[in-house]
Amino acid sequence: MADSSKFRLNGSEVAVTSAADTPLLYVLSDELKLQGPRFGCGLAQCGSCSVLVDGVELRSCVTPLSAVAGKTVTTLEGLPALHAASKGLAKVPEYTPLQQALIDTQAIQCGFCTNGIQIKATELLSKNPAPSEQDIRTAMNGHLCRCGTYPKIIAAIQQAARSMGGKA
Repeated sequence: MADSSKFRLNGSEVAVTSAADTPLLYVLSDELKLQGPRFGCGLAQCGSCSVLVDGVELRSCVTPLSAVAGKTVTTLEGLPALHAASKGLAKVPEYTPLQQALIDTQAIQCGFCTNGIQIKATELLSKNPAPSEQDIRTAMNGHLCRCGTYPKIIAAIQQAARSMGGKA
């Protein structure tokens, strides 16, 4: 039986009709047609389905819709607007500094991990603007990159931290 649930998604209030126990990932991809969060393992082990809920990374494949009622959900598609809001920018950039750094370092290959890496790194940089390499490694633990570009991912996060005023 479908329920009605409301939450903030990427800056806008949304109402969805999926059942309360439906995994958030299915609501985001099937009902709301977003492509950022991806199904990877279905067990919250790979990170490809990650979203920010009230600024904290959650794995949407195992998070029921009922868990986000009345909360703020940010997906990959909402990261530029989130960045602009956090920095008080008048215009939403095409890419966040993190996204630009991932492009500059050519850290992303197949794209499987891209969503989760960006979500977790955004959370990390919001809490720690100048993370050490060990801080980054610890934060990224549990985000699987099938292409093995971990050194480039670390370099990209460090570059993003520097470009946003951190000293990583």
